[in-house]
Amino acid sequence: MTRHSPGEGVIKFQLRHAPEPLSAEVRALVPKLVGWRRILRRVGLIGQEPGRYAGAGFGNLSLRLAPGFVPPGRRSFLVTGTQTSGLVDVAADHFALVEEYDYRSNRVRSRGPAPPSSEAMTHGALYDVDATVRVVFHVHSPHIWELARELRLPTTDPAVEYGTPEMAAEVGRQFRLGDLRRCGLLVMGGHLDGVMVFGGSPEEAGSTVMSWLARSFEKEEQAGSRSGLGDPAQRRRA
Repeated sequence: MTRHSPGEGVIKFQLRHAPEPLSAEVRALVPKLVGWRRILRRVGLIGQEPGRYAGAGFGNLSLRLAPGFVPPGRRSFLVTGTQTSGLVDVAADHFALVEEYDYRSNRVRSRGPAPPSSEAMTHGALYDVDATVRVVFHVHSPHIWELARELRLPTTDPAVEYGTPEMAAEVGRQFRLGDLRRCGLLVMGGHLDGVMVFGGSPEEAGSTVMSWLARSFEKEEQAGSRSGLGDPAQRRRA
């Protein structure tokens, strides 16, 4: 795929945020995401590095709160705060509770110690297309992203930017095509290395992204044995 600037961390929706502590009930959910964030950071899927994306932080995680049916646009979720990707460790003070989101008006309403991730709108879109989705990880993997076509992964239109109403519409379109739920993963064609992973639990989402990462490594190994250009970094230099 064509590589574009990631433009990390820029909130593109109208945000109405109330800065206040999270409730004890919501704070109790934070460790469910912190554990997987540590794993994803260690394997380079979340973080901040001088040599990647002009030093900008990348990646965020969320967890839906209320079980059962809740109208679309009101499926509240806990999400890592904007500009927190570069932190080695996070705690409850680095999260936000998104309470409402509206694609048509491009608005998000939230509360918590930190404003929500710039990808909050896309997280909400994934919760809306399938009520069984409980967790969303937004990671950055050049391995999966570069091999999306070979792996036959659902991929958004490269012209659609992250964190926009258009991206939310793309999520719905991909879900209707049928492959999104099967894969548990959506490649963001216009967002450099961006991948959205989801599942019914943190464990399911984590297992999904690790499985696809392993498959991408397998593809790279197969390509490398034939041409010596298995790794994405090698292909970009070629």
